[in-house]
Amino acid sequence: MADKTMTADEAVSRLESGMTLGIGGWGSRRKPMALVRAVLRAGIGDLTVVSCGGPDVGMLAAAGRVRRLVAAFVTLDSVPLEPHYRAARESGALELTELDEAMFLWGLRAAAHRLPFLPVRAGIGSDVMRVNPGLRTVTSPYDDGETFVAVPALRLDAALVHVNRADRQGNGQYLGPDPYFDDLFCAAAKAAYVSCERIVDTAELTKAAAPQTLLVGRHTVTGVVEAPNGAHFTSCAPDYGRDEPFQREYASTPWPQFAQRFLGGDEQAYRAAVRAWQEERS
Repeated sequence: MADKTMTADEAVSRLESGMTLGIGGWGSRRKPMALVRAVLRAGIGDLTVVSCGGPDVGMLAAAGRVRRLVAAFVTLDSVPLEPHYRAARESGALELTELDEAMFLWGLRAAAHRLPFLPVRAGIGSDVMRVNPGLRTVTSPYDDGETFVAVPALRLDAALVHVNRADRQGNGQYLGPDPYFDDLFCAAAKAAYVSCERIVDTAELTKAAAPQTLLVGRHTVTGVVEAPNGAHFTSCAPDYGRDEPFQREYASTPWPQFAQRFLGGDEQAYRAAVRAWQEERS
C-alpha cells in the first residue's frame, strides 16, 4: 500500500485558488491549524470554505482568502463569536451560506454518497429558507406526501482535517470525545489531507483504542501530515486542551499585528513565536 506521508507545505501545494475547501473540526476544537497556516503562507485565495467554523475561518477571512463561506456557525467556543470572522462579515468581505447543523451534516453526506441532494426535515418553517432563497423543497412520492428540504450536496475539491493518530497509508484515529464530521469531509472531497499528532504503525491504531475510533479510512485520504501540536491553539483531546490564554490573545489583537508576529514564517517560526509570547507572560 502507498505511503501517503508528506509535509504540510507539500499538501497545500496541491491546492489552488478558487477551490471549495472543507475544513474539519468543530469551533475551536481539533482544527487542522498547521494546514490552515500553510494555506495562509501559500497565498491561496478566492476560496469557498465549508466548515463548522472556528479560528480556521477567522484567519482565512481576516487574510482576505475567503470568497464564500458555508457554515452552521463560527465560534471560538469560550469566545462565543469569532471576532475576525465577525469583522469580515460586517464589512461584507465574504458571502455567507448559513445552514442548520442538520442540513450541514446531510449536505456532506449527500456529497459523500455522490448524490445531488438529500431530503431533511430541518429548516421547514424557519428563516433558513428565507436567507437561502436557492434552497428547494421536495415532496415524498409515497402516501405520506410529506414535504422536505432538498439539501444540496456540499461537494468539496479538497478537505483538511486533524486527528490524534494516523498511519502512513491514511487511516486516521480520533481519541477525543467526538468525531465531529471529519470522516464526512474526507469522503465528500476529491482529495483529503489529514494531519495528525503522531504517525504510528497500522497495528498500533487497533491496539490503542476501540475499533470505532478508526474514523478516517485510507480510501478517502490523499495525503498524511505528521504535525505535533498541529491543532494549536484549538484543543486536541486527550493530547492537549485549548490554549485559552493564546486564544484570548488572538481574539483581542488586531489581525495585522497578530499575523505579523505569529504568521510571518513557517510552522517552526510560529512555534517559536508562541514560545516567546508565553515566556513574556511568565
